[in-house]
Amino acid sequence: MAGIVVVFDFDKTIIDVDSDNWVVDGLGATEEFERLLPTMPWNTLMDTMMGELHARGKSLADVAGVLRSAPLDPRVVAAIKACYGLGCDLRILSDANRFFIDTILDHHGLTGYFSEINTNPSAVDAATGRLRIAPYHDFHAGPHGCGLGICPPNMCKAQVLDRIRASAGAAGKRVIYLGDGRGDYCPSLRLGRDDFMMPRRGFPVWELICEDPSLLQAEVHPWADGAEMEETLLRLVGRVLLEERNLPPLDCKLESLPAVAVQDGMPMTLRIKN
Repeated sequence: MAGIVVVFDFDKTIIDVDSDNWVVDGLGATEEFERLLPTMPWNTLMDTMMGELHARGKSLADVAGVLRSAPLDPRVVAAIKACYGLGCDLRILSDANRFFIDTILDHHGLTGYFSEINTNPSAVDAATGRLRIAPYHDFHAGPHGCGLGICPPNMCKAQVLDRIRASAGAAGKRVIYLGDGRGDYCPSLRLGRDDFMMPRRGFPVWELICEDPSLLQAEVHPWADGAEMEETLLRLVGRVLLEERNLPPLDCKLESLPAVAVQDGMPMTLRIKN
């Protein structure tokens, strides 16, 4: 297995929208969402909105139906499958919630590609049948202690990333982190010199990194869309695989590796640009 852990954010990284907004807008509750937004934390608001939608007669099946229509670029799907085929350990670290993520991954046949999903827990209330969404860090019991001032109260992704890196399956492996939002900035500061940060260009995490790139130790490789994500991610994975075997870097760019054959963790055929 490759010595690489690829950590994906979910909203606007794996899928091309914010799943919370997608559900709220798709089920006609945008006005109520915007009215309540200034009054409570986002995570609490989404739990409240699930209650509001339930009160309007929207079932869990209705929520799932909207989630299945969320756009997912086929090049992102190809990148996930290729990284898995090359032996990478794939994880999700997201401020969405488990029901939303599981529903979308299952719809696209991607559930089995990820060894771990770190997100806000969710469960169906047995008494009412409505979806409840809870915070990853119970901020009602106490703050999570991140002093950066950017992370939401319910999740500091840097603390979750620290736990991932210390886990038995990820210890000592190089990390490639992909994200788009402000919450992805804190974990980017925890990456080391041998790691890679892939921020989505033009999104909040990219803007924060650009304010002072020297604060990051990891190499920064931005991307803008599914095609650029696939090309950049597979190029970095290929580079690490070569370095693991003390092979010289290729004097070319990898054009694509979505369907590459794998033997002993190494790509056997690389299509390259002339």
